[in-house]
Amino acid sequence: MTGATPLMVVDGAGVVVRWSRRAREIWLRSDSEAVGRAALTMVAPDTWASGTSSSGTSSSGTSSSGSGDSGSGTEPGAGPLLIHDVGGNPVDLRVQVVPLSDGAVAWGVFEADDGPAPDSTRTAVFDILRANTHEAFFVLDSELRVLSVNEAACALCDIEADKALDRPVADVCRPSRPQEFEDVLRGVLTDGTSVTGYVVRLGPPDGSSPERFAKLSAFPLKNARGVVVSMTEVTETLRTKRRLEALGSVRERVGRSLDVVTTCQELVDALVPGFADIAVVDVVDAVVRGEDPPLSPLGRDIPLRRAAFRNGKPSLMAQAYPVGDVRALPTPTPYSQVLSDLKPRAVALDSGTPWLDADPERARAIRASGARLMLTAPLALRGAVLGLLSLYRVQPNDAFDQNDLSVAHELATHTALSLDNARRYTHEHTIAAALQRHLLPPEPPSQTAIEFAPLHVPAEAGAGSWYDAFGLPGARTALAIGEVSGSGIDAATTMGQLRTVIHSLAALDLEPDELLARLNDAVVRLADERAALPPSDPLHQQPLSAGCVYAVHDPLHGVCVMASAGHPGPVVAHPGGRVHVPEIPTGPLLGSRDGPPFATVSVPMRDGSVLALRTTSFPVSEGPDGDRPNPLGEALTRLNRPLRDVRDDILYRLRDTSGQHDVLLLLARTRAFPPDQVATWALDSVPTAAAAARHHARERLGMWRVSEETSFATELIVSELVTNALRYGAPPIRLRLIKDSTLTCEVSDAGGAAPRLRHARTVDEGGRGLFICAQMSHNWGIRYSAQGKTIWTEQTLP
Repeated sequence: MTGATPLMVVDGAGVVVRWSRRAREIWLRSDSEAVGRAALTMVAPDTWASGTSSSGTSSSGTSSSGSGDSGSGTEPGAGPLLIHDVGGNPVDLRVQVVPLSDGAVAWGVFEADDGPAPDSTRTAVFDILRANTHEAFFVLDSELRVLSVNEAACALCDIEADKALDRPVADVCRPSRPQEFEDVLRGVLTDGTSVTGYVVRLGPPDGSSPERFAKLSAFPLKNARGVVVSMTEVTETLRTKRRLEALGSVRERVGRSLDVVTTCQELVDALVPGFADIAVVDVVDAVVRGEDPPLSPLGRDIPLRRAAFRNGKPSLMAQAYPVGDVRALPTPTPYSQVLSDLKPRAVALDSGTPWLDADPERARAIRASGARLMLTAPLALRGAVLGLLSLYRVQPNDAFDQNDLSVAHELATHTALSLDNARRYTHEHTIAAALQRHLLPPEPPSQTAIEFAPLHVPAEAGAGSWYDAFGLPGARTALAIGEVSGSGIDAATTMGQLRTVIHSLAALDLEPDELLARLNDAVVRLADERAALPPSDPLHQQPLSAGCVYAVHDPLHGVCVMASAGHPGPVVAHPGGRVHVPEIPTGPLLGSRDGPPFATVSVPMRDGSVLALRTTSFPVSEGPDGDRPNPLGEALTRLNRPLRDVRDDILYRLRDTSGQHDVLLLLARTRAFPPDQVATWALDSVPTAAAAARHHARERLGMWRVSEETSFATELIVSELVTNALRYGAPPIRLRLIKDSTLTCEVSDAGGAAPRLRHARTVDEGGRGLFICAQMSHNWGIRYSAQGKTIWTEQTLP
């Protein structure tokens, strides 16, 4: 016999009175199913009865005395006995039936010494698995009760083998979801299909230890009347996987934005719900504005801004303070301690936690959310504090361990680097925006013939766009709008340079196309200077280009002459609802060395017309299906209202203005120049023309009630300019006086000679004309046209 323990013990009436673990594995019956039943139901009764020979030995070689006492003196019998399992299927097993001498009539059924037949290897396999595998090994019956376990299973479930037998497997393993656990195993019984890789959460034996996880595989036994289950604990494997996933998620998702608040939101989205149930990020308020972060330890009075919050359970959205709230941290608390020594901490939360009294609102939120564990880590870089990360877990058994602290420190460091990049960008953008704001003109003052209403919507990475409007001699107005490639401080400084060049060139009274050609030369020189920078300089790799539209409005002729350098042309709206975009020959971008020359176009401007100059980022076209209205066109169809109302209407109609460049719009409404403030005379080319010009000027200045001092200076200027036209120019000669915010005197002739300012010596009899004019006026210049030239002066009026 293979052992001293019988498979079963049968009394004199043939009823099973004792059932062994080995028998449970062979017959797949539990103790309750076997004890008290007739032993013959465990074997093939026809073979047992009909196979008995006259010699008292069965055909299988087993002793077969009809009664208990008749077999008491026989030798043990052995031979193949046909046995049925619980499904009625034969199991070929060699056994011996031996009478027991324990004071009662009983028979013991033992396994024969020569071992099982080849068809009964099932029990041998069970023995090998039970003794040698490191996995938890269970054999279950059809009711999912434990028939057999190995030592690894007892260790996993923290239970003794005897106490595990004949109990439901869910009671032994204590899964957190027992119904789901049993449904999986019953599915194996019912369908006869194996299950592998199913992860089950096991409750802690004492209710307070960390939770554990096991990977389960289940295989059906013959005719699905039992289940073999193997389980391997994977708690640390899953925790390691969770940490690696958290690190990977943070590295992938955090830092994609150069905005401090957005970076904080990226962090909580990467950690919840995988690594934590609740995540909160507080940032030093100065960091949000781009200022330098304070050094640790953080002062008690330094405020932090609640930058991001996420709760993995929407039903429990309790938070102490809303996102955007600014306040100092309470002290002493783990939060303040973390920002003092810059070391992460894991803290258990319960009703008796003493430091919660320092912040009642935070304590209320923690209790309402059900948080039981907290990990808080500093967002610090090179000893400077940028913020604080707080992570919470609801399950009391899901504790933060030392590995979690290490991971939290690593992901906090990564986030701190991203926050510092965003802070530096915010700092640079703030400087660039301030520089642009100071370089851009204030709202241009309305003039006699034109009024303005600018619109500026800054972008996150702008500062390269500009507009300008300034007066020119002869009641004219120059308007410009453009944008420089790139962003930030470099774009803002380049924009300021180009705006200065435009003012300088406009003082020469150049036509718009010629002004853009000179401006292009300036941009080419700036691009050459940038290309000559050392290769390590970031600007060395950034090509320089710019687009611009320059226009000059002349109210006395009722036209606006404009030219474009790679920039969209303005929109023109006339009273009555007509809106159109003039066809301007678009020249190359500024900074181009080759390309067609710039060209101009003249657009008639009526009294009350509106000129709208915009940057390329301004949305004016409809969507591909016509579903997006044109905010500019719709607002400009109703001009019978103040220009500022038109501007605001356009702003309210804008939808998506996100982009790399600012959205700029300059609205200019033209007016008719008062005819009584302009006087023009045609002068004969005779020696008395200067005297006649002085007479006309004296009369008109008297009508305009100009002071005597200004009138005297104007008569002298008129006399000198007309004399020069008679001497060096060609007829026809014309004199024009314009009274606006300044007094303009213009003398035109058909000559092409270019006068120049001379400094005559004491003995010279001439050469003082332009010098006198320059001294008597605050500005003067020469304007050329196809008909000749015009020399003009401007004088200030009290």
